[in-house]
Amino acid sequence: MTMQFKNLIGGEAVSASTYSANLNPSNTGDVIGEFAAGTKADVDQAVAAAKAAFPAWSRSTPQERYEVLKKASDEVLARKDELGRILSREEGKTLPEGIGEATRAGQILAFFAGEALRLNGEAVPSIRPGVGIEVTREPVGVIGMITPWNFPIAIPAWKLAPALAYGNTVVIKPADLVPHSAWALVDILQRAGLPKGVLNLVMGRGSVVGQAIIEHRDVAAISFTGSVGTGRAIAAACVAATPMKKVQLEMGGKNPLVVLDDADLKTAVECAANGAYFSTGQRCTASSRLIVTEGIHDRFVAALTERLQGLVVDDALKAGTHIGPVVDAKQLETDENYIAIGRTEGAKLHWGGERLNRENPGFYLQPALFTECTNQMRISREEIFGPVASVIRVKDYEEALAVANDTDFGLSAGICTSSLKYSTHFRRNSEAGMVMVNLPTAGVDYHVPFGGRKGSSYGPREQGAYAREFYTTVKTAYTFAG
Repeated sequence: MTMQFKNLIGGEAVSASTYSANLNPSNTGDVIGEFAAGTKADVDQAVAAAKAAFPAWSRSTPQERYEVLKKASDEVLARKDELGRILSREEGKTLPEGIGEATRAGQILAFFAGEALRLNGEAVPSIRPGVGIEVTREPVGVIGMITPWNFPIAIPAWKLAPALAYGNTVVIKPADLVPHSAWALVDILQRAGLPKGVLNLVMGRGSVVGQAIIEHRDVAAISFTGSVGTGRAIAAACVAATPMKKVQLEMGGKNPLVVLDDADLKTAVECAANGAYFSTGQRCTASSRLIVTEGIHDRFVAALTERLQGLVVDDALKAGTHIGPVVDAKQLETDENYIAIGRTEGAKLHWGGERLNRENPGFYLQPALFTECTNQMRISREEIFGPVASVIRVKDYEEALAVANDTDFGLSAGICTSSLKYSTHFRRNSEAGMVMVNLPTAGVDYHVPFGGRKGSSYGPREQGAYAREFYTTVKTAYTFAG
């Protein structure tokens, strides 16, 4: 019998009139569960619960917030194998990647448990005699969160943990393709001791649930990760709202990996294979533009092709699988359309790009490598969000840097080189929020800021101590002592 998962509102499981099936992309005959399809009325109830809980939670002690987050972290880490399997079953990334992501969620919760105790302020002398100034940080209010499907437990964790650590209350809507991971995380946090109403989960369609959260007058801030088009619409709505809302957006990338003639070939190939194809290329930090100088170009393409030929594409839960399926039929169609566009534009499909059949029906796609690309082709400029990468041949470092920066995005950028001169120059002149040297463009730590420039990000950074810039508001208080 298929399990039903209800919305979690005001500390209670709330039934829905309709439920949606959650399918395993590695085996579309496997129904993971039936998940509540929320409505505007559910959002209204959740926001009311969060608003009612805010006064007490915002004035709770740092120790109380620490204990809840630490207890939740302990459970996530103790259950990392189980949670990783839930994640891989519904999203399609390999089981080791799923377990790794669940582990990261636990680490994020532990970090922000500590941050609850580390929040501080300033006592500042005034320019006027007898006046004291105190600068403090306070919680913002009810935070609305809309999270994507590609990191279904890590991204909810890195939004929820700072929001709760700094005393906010939350209404979260996970991507409707992957509700189980977020449901499990919210359930853990509630049982860790959160008062009723502090954290509320409403599942369902973005056009219904997400829109209702964005438009609700009592939601003070919106944190969103997803597409550029949706992000722009959210930003406009938040500015136009009365009262205006704080907004934080993470919206993707078209990330370059520069490979110079002096690069270690094995390192460069591993950076490219990992960054472009692991997690099925479904990462906003994926290196989908491989910008390679002439002297190493042919050797790099040959070695990368050999590496791709050895990668196993199969069921995410199978031992030995390197790349799982694409998340769903719609994304698979998008990937195949871009492969067709690349060929039409004149790029050479050097290897892969074919739909694959496996033991169970699923959304399997062979990694695609294009060569003879230019930076003006659509496959070099638009985010595909699949296992597709373009090799762009350039003359030298100067041209490589110019091509790397010639993009509407600016999330992550990488360079493979043995030159201290070029690596230093690239770090300083790359127009990206994160820069990697001899490392994949995908893969970041949880205790430092995450975010980009241009069309990739808008608003304060996520993760690390920098998260407080979004989840708190600054108050300056003056006192005349006489």
